[in-house]
Amino acid sequence: MTSEDIAGLHASQDTSASNGLSATEARQRLATDGPNELPVSRPRSVLRLAREIAGEPMFLLLLACGAIYLTLGDRQEALMLLGFVVVVMAISFVQQRRSERSLEALRDLSSPRAQVLRDGRPAPIAARELVVGDLVLLAEGDRVPADVRLLQLSNFAVDESLLTGESIAVDKTCAGEDLAYAGTLVTRGTARGSVVATGERSALGRIGQSLAGIGPGTTPVQQETRRVVKRVAGVGLTLAAGLAVIYGLKLGDWLHGLLAGLTLAMAVLPEELPVVLALFLGLGAWRLAREQVLARSVPAVELLGATTVLCVDKTGTLTANRMTVRQLWSTEAAHDTARAGDAPLPEALHGVLEYAVLASHRRAFDPMETAIGEAGQRLLADTEHLHGDWTLIDDYALSPDMLAMSRVWQRSTMASGAPLAAISRSAASGDCHTRDIASMSGDSA
Repeated sequence: MTSEDIAGLHASQDTSASNGLSATEARQRLATDGPNELPVSRPRSVLRLAREIAGEPMFLLLLACGAIYLTLGDRQEALMLLGFVVVVMAISFVQQRRSERSLEALRDLSSPRAQVLRDGRPAPIAARELVVGDLVLLAEGDRVPADVRLLQLSNFAVDESLLTGESIAVDKTCAGEDLAYAGTLVTRGTARGSVVATGERSALGRIGQSLAGIGPGTTPVQQETRRVVKRVAGVGLTLAAGLAVIYGLKLGDWLHGLLAGLTLAMAVLPEELPVVLALFLGLGAWRLAREQVLARSVPAVELLGATTVLCVDKTGTLTANRMTVRQLWSTEAAHDTARAGDAPLPEALHGVLEYAVLASHRRAFDPMETAIGEAGQRLLADTEHLHGDWTLIDDYALSPDMLAMSRVWQRSTMASGAPLAAISRSAASGDCHTRDIASMSGDSA
């Protein structure tokens, strides 16, 4: 993007490329456009949950059986069935309310924040307060809070798996219409950009709108139980009506015929089935919760149990997107962290791990740098090789021209990356160790 393009973009949004929006202008735009958040369906009320549960055919079957027992004068059986009704409603109600409260708590914990320029000064704000025209500062590990047109960047890449399903990070440029989309995750580098869309007007918001029109379907068990209830009810009513007619025509006792028909209907209707289904699905949801799996609705348990083939991507689903330092090696020693157990790290490798830690970010997001930092804290504890009091002076990021990153400290500079690129930055490129490493790198290439 050229300087003329950037100037034109800021002119169209009435914002400054260096100072961002003023606080007054930001408040006005927030009042006009609304908060930067996706529409969230309101939690279901107690009455709505009760209506949904009461609309299930199995629930209606229990009520019908209870009413028939009352008609026959058997209050004990009627009260027992009404007790079953209360149990079924309680299991479904408690499970769904607990799931919705857990989801609400997760949404509150994940409320993102954004670093913006307001009146020329960086200011951390809640992401919901972002408006079109805001200048956003993005760094490694940040969640992009809105659709952002990139203006300046350094070795910038984002994980767009939330939108595309592809876990490989996408390198971004300032050319053309390249955007950082809301909800994506910055995996490398830094960037500055201008917000072009917020809330439901962002790409993520448009996806949410398209999905909002898809209503919830019924599970196979729900479909089968409804079919069974209809068939059993039809058979029971037919037999009851036939028996009542026979009694009335042959014996002339229509009242006893009606009671006999109701008794036959009660023998045919399976009033235990709703209770069994509710109990077993509730137990399934409880067992899933113990395994840290949240079932929002009880019927979802049945769908999970019926799954025979599960197609998923790898990173973040089958794996945790985490790494571990397995082996440390130098020309003098080697150390396998898995086999060594609690054995101390050989002194000859202290410097190797020390330099690797200093060449990595302290608050790293990259899995490899995170693994190096954790290994340093574990293996170099109680040694002089951890420098928590050192001050970072400068940081040179990885770039296509130089496949190595450097971190400048008060006393030294540490580099990591491709072997030849890292060696080219070394001030001691003439010593024997550097020549040996360069030779090995050339041979392996």
